[in-house]
Amino acid sequence: MLQQVNGHNPGSDGQAREYLREDLQEFLDGEVLLYQLDDLTRVNPVTLETVLRCLQARYMADRFYTNAGCTLVALNPFKPIPQLYSPELMREYHAAPQPQKLKPHVFTVGEQTYRNVKGLIEPVNQSIVVSGESGAGKTWTSRCLMKFYAVVAASPASWETHKIAERIEQRILNSNPVMEAFGNACTLRNNNSSRFGKFIQLQLNRAQQMTGAAVQTYLLEKTRVACQASSERNFHIFYQICKGASEDERLQWHLPRGAAFSWLPNPERSLEEDCFEVTREAMLHLGIDTPTQNNIFKVLAGLLHLGNIQFAASEDEAQPCQPMDDAKCSVRTASLLLGLPEDVLLETVQIRTIRAGRQQQVFRKPCPRAECDTRRDCLAKLIYARLFDWLVSVINSSICADTDSWTTFIGLLDVYGFESFPDNSLEQLCINYANEKLQQHFVAHYLRAQQEEYAVEGLEWSFVNYQDNQACLDLIEGSPISICSLINEECRLNRPSSAAQLQTRIETALAGSPCLGHNKLSREPSFIVVHYAGPVRYHTAGLVEKNKDPVPPELTRLLQQSQDHLLMGLFPTNPKEKTQEEPSGQSRNPVLTVVSKFKASLEQLLQVLHSTTPHYIRCIKPNSQGQAQTFVQEEVLSQLEACGLVETIHISAAGFPIRISHQNFVERYKLLRRLHPHTSSGPHSPYPAKGLPEWCPHSEEATLEPLIQDILHTLPVLTQAAATPGDSAEAMPAPMHCGRTKVFITDSMLELLECGRAQVLEQCARCIQGGWRRHRHREQARQRRAAMLIQAAIRSWLTRKHIQRLHAAATVIKHAWQKWRIRMAYLAAKELDGVEEKHFSQAPCSLSTSPLQTRFLEAIIRLWPLGLVLANTAMGVSSFQRKLVVWACLQLPRGSPSSYSIQTAQQDQAGVTSIRALPQGSIKFHCRKSPLRYADICPEPSPYSVTGFNQILLERHRLIHM
Repeated sequence: MLQQVNGHNPGSDGQAREYLREDLQEFLDGEVLLYQLDDLTRVNPVTLETVLRCLQARYMADRFYTNAGCTLVALNPFKPIPQLYSPELMREYHAAPQPQKLKPHVFTVGEQTYRNVKGLIEPVNQSIVVSGESGAGKTWTSRCLMKFYAVVAASPASWETHKIAERIEQRILNSNPVMEAFGNACTLRNNNSSRFGKFIQLQLNRAQQMTGAAVQTYLLEKTRVACQASSERNFHIFYQICKGASEDERLQWHLPRGAAFSWLPNPERSLEEDCFEVTREAMLHLGIDTPTQNNIFKVLAGLLHLGNIQFAASEDEAQPCQPMDDAKCSVRTASLLLGLPEDVLLETVQIRTIRAGRQQQVFRKPCPRAECDTRRDCLAKLIYARLFDWLVSVINSSICADTDSWTTFIGLLDVYGFESFPDNSLEQLCINYANEKLQQHFVAHYLRAQQEEYAVEGLEWSFVNYQDNQACLDLIEGSPISICSLINEECRLNRPSSAAQLQTRIETALAGSPCLGHNKLSREPSFIVVHYAGPVRYHTAGLVEKNKDPVPPELTRLLQQSQDHLLMGLFPTNPKEKTQEEPSGQSRNPVLTVVSKFKASLEQLLQVLHSTTPHYIRCIKPNSQGQAQTFVQEEVLSQLEACGLVETIHISAAGFPIRISHQNFVERYKLLRRLHPHTSSGPHSPYPAKGLPEWCPHSEEATLEPLIQDILHTLPVLTQAAATPGDSAEAMPAPMHCGRTKVFITDSMLELLECGRAQVLEQCARCIQGGWRRHRHREQARQRRAAMLIQAAIRSWLTRKHIQRLHAAATVIKHAWQKWRIRMAYLAAKELDGVEEKHFSQAPCSLSTSPLQTRFLEAIIRLWPLGLVLANTAMGVSSFQRKLVVWACLQLPRGSPSSYSIQTAQQDQAGVTSIRALPQGSIKFHCRKSPLRYADICPEPSPYSVTGFNQILLERHRLIHM
């Protein structure tokens, strides 16, 4: 089908066109679903008409971003859509596992570049080229990308580093409004057109955190300060200070309300970019304090008054032209604001100084009116260019990080879009020349390099015709003769330049170029260059003078006399280097022209782009009026043809945009061999060896070949793991191809390989974590066992010590108890022995006689612990002896049993009566457990008045029955 579209079908052309027409009609019949096609490579067939209809359907459905293979197409909505660029959406794209599966967005490109930096895929440094016509939305796209990186590339650990990173990001973002205020202007095609090119280098450290940035500018359109086309405006900053200055500032800067300035056309137009406070606040965050800001704005006000100086033609050529009457006030005000002497300023503009001869004699020649205006404009352009360069240096010193603090970068290239106006001069030639170089870079990277590399690597490839702009570049910059070389030669000849003569030289010397044309009906000298985006007619009038960019030395010396602090810094009295503005009279070195400087800076930029991984965003302008929901097919079609979008889609759909060397491929994806056993390629292999070319490999290639084969065998496993039951047919990506030295893969295959690599790394990480957990668990178990053993030993030792102390205490108590018991037994035995002897000597033959019983019953009960007596009585003593002992201890009196009246020995005497001697004082019992047998038993209530231990004895022995 690809061959049919490009006219390579060997069959009949009529049949091919018929098939194409049928496919085209079938595709367009389903126009209702065209807005759902997120990638233009899915358009079938791929033609300008189908691509145009698809973009129109998506634009009308408010879907402004569409993938076109390796390129993102961005349609300018011409209306604010805050929810499309919110920080929440930025984080959603950043956190998505596969951002490519989300809706196309500029954040997808930003996230892809950021992940490439994190993945360290060579080349690590990334670049994003934002291209398109003026007014297509390049500046807005670059601004959104910077905000995206400021959000996602900031995740510091500590609060202090977080504040530092936040300050750096804020400074980077604040550089945008300052650069736009001093470098952007309202043109016919765009209200915020960049009148300079810039390459912003976002610097990242090893942790992929933004640490700084650097800005490099290209070819500021400084002529806009003094010359503005019809219906266009000057730089935004002039309108900001005239509309946003306070009353006091207006008095200081001599800017009364309603004042008219020649260099401030269309002041009645109010634009969003005319916000003065935003610019001042951004400058303050960049380190430019309020006094310095006021000084800058005062100088800018002086330039506005300088533009109001108009000269009247002098009747005598020997006399200088005098300013008009209404311009004298402007001369006085401009000199005051610029810190210059009024007479010196006027004299420098009116009179030209000429040095001639070997003695360098000085001649003073009055200038005609036109030259006075030119010198006045040159003075303003010189001041503004120096001021702009100084602002860029201040921004870089504020946001640029140290060389040691960053390792990688992401570059954002925002250059002027392709321009074609009714009156085109050197500025448009340089701008379109830069766009031609960028288009060639894109063609070389994605189209020509791929096809040439496919042929060298031995891949079977159906070549696609694409538009090569090498012929146009040869016309502009070729060697030995080109437009630039001819213009530079005119500058070196140091002769009055003629516009018609320059036109004739260009047409004669470059007549054989297919990209050169001329308009015979044009009255003005001009030539036509057929660019990739279309033909542009350039006027030769003033082309050589603009290329010389002459700055009279007396203007530089004038500014060195300024008393203004800012101008004194911009124009030092003792410059370290001899600048281009003061060339030596005897020097034969070639003059450094505008074209030469721009070409050198452009070559440096392309070298940086070639050393990075480029990403492309094509901005498309739906209409030239800037109206929302308006899609002009003719204008969009010309832009699609200019950028070669259809060829890009063909190459991206059928090609392999990613190429990795065998060595790097094996080093990165050899982990995938863990997913599949090592088997050799066979006839039944899903990825047989035919993918590898047949060549005699060197020793290194012979070593890498089996490794690559093992990696190829894992692709079916990865495909099955990534496929779902619903889209199993679409989950199978295009197979990779192995060339002689490189592996060619598609974006989907790269995503699949990266997912498989992440899966293997996750498995390895889990294995390592499992081993570490087992080791840690064993160590913890061993430590717990050791701790338990130590605790058991300590408890055993403490228990043993405690038992030893208890044993010692028990031994002491035991010894004291035994000693007390022995002593008490001894005392009881001693008293009992004395009572027994007494009763044996007085007792009759029989103890049952009445008088003896009466004597015992009448005895006064002595309060003595009889339990102790009875307990210590020998068990072998007869009943008579036990009774005798009781009677002897109690000393019972005689009498009838019913008349027993037992009472204590002395009621008024507290204590216990001993059998040895009556106590002389009261005896107090301590609340301790008595060692006696019945000491803790409370007796039952008794009618007798006998209490204590004597009552216990009476109840136990029942003396009344004796």
